[in-house]
Amino acid sequence: MRHPRPSRIVVAPNAFKGTLHCFDVAAAIAEGLRRELPDATIEQVPIADGGDDTLDVLSRARGGATFRQRVVGPLGDSVEARWAGLPDGRTAIIESAEASGLRLVAPAALNPLVATSQGTGELIMAALDMGYRRLIIGLGGSATVDGGAGMLQALGARLLDAAGRDLSPGGGQLSQLRSVDLAGLDARLWEVEIVAACDVDSPLIGPRGAAPSFGPQKGADPAMVRLLAANLDRLGSLLEAQLGRKLRHTPSGGAAGGMGAALLALPSATLRPGIELVLELLDFDARLAECDLVITGEGKLDLGSWGGKGPVGVANAARCCGVPCVAIVGQLERPPDVVGVDPFIAIVTLVAAEVPVAQAMREPYPLLVRAAEDLAQSLFPA
Repeated sequence: MRHPRPSRIVVAPNAFKGTLHCFDVAAAIAEGLRRELPDATIEQVPIADGGDDTLDVLSRARGGATFRQRVVGPLGDSVEARWAGLPDGRTAIIESAEASGLRLVAPAALNPLVATSQGTGELIMAALDMGYRRLIIGLGGSATVDGGAGMLQALGARLLDAAGRDLSPGGGQLSQLRSVDLAGLDARLWEVEIVAACDVDSPLIGPRGAAPSFGPQKGADPAMVRLLAANLDRLGSLLEAQLGRKLRHTPSGGAAGGMGAALLALPSATLRPGIELVLELLDFDARLAECDLVITGEGKLDLGSWGGKGPVGVANAARCCGVPCVAIVGQLERPPDVVGVDPFIAIVTLVAAEVPVAQAMREPYPLLVRAAEDLAQSLFPA
């Protein structure tokens, strides 16, 4: 279908996980567009949704200082994790993937039975130590399915077995959990605002819970998934008993292996769709008001994309403002139950008969440039 040639385009892609940072994706798409639309104004607004790159997207957009902290990594080793403080002197940006991320673990070493979220808790403590009192915590891309147990322990909570001993790290250890003591949580947590930016809407437990939905990609076989699901239910039940309120079925409680639900144990924590929060901090609606086309994308558009991921959030925001949106993705696995309500006017894939997955993973930048160029030719012929 022929469309009017756009005069102003916003390029707002997510990262192509495992291949290109979101800033590089935006640059490649912009390069291809300029070859066919040299008179158009192209604004690059890379996005994230609470997972990988959330820290970079927000810290670059809002300014401020980046800090580095040695923390306990997902498998117990020491890792250097970044976090940022914004210029208001009050707000810190923390990304769970920096301290507890999947990207920090070699594929052969993935083991959610031992992986811990402790490092994310240590980043929270570092921000408190420096006086920050509004914490935006990106939840996504973790290697953990420990229900945020390690994070809570780093913040001063105690998770105890039948003999009153503190549990060792990992989601597998939660089978020994008999009581939760929140009395030792750092007192400063009552003085801060915590907003979790979640990249999924899955609850802690249930068919769409953290263990069945994300355990396999973190190294869990079917037996591990069943054990982890039971363990998360145990932890959630004990937290509910302590708090006197429900959290096991709260949307996004399963984010980052259950860290979302664990944060709800803190007095002023709220969970928000990550893409919604990121777009708000990027003043995205104001950018949409001045453009007539949005291009977004990610490595794979699939069922999970409709559960809180960035490109669908971008497209929905564009649709609300009456701006057409196109997606350029590595692969498309469009869920059948959303066909017919797509927020995109077109979806372009890098993987095709003549471009196998291996090549797309190996050469994403030039393929993105060409895809954007071809897209402009087909939608906006001279």
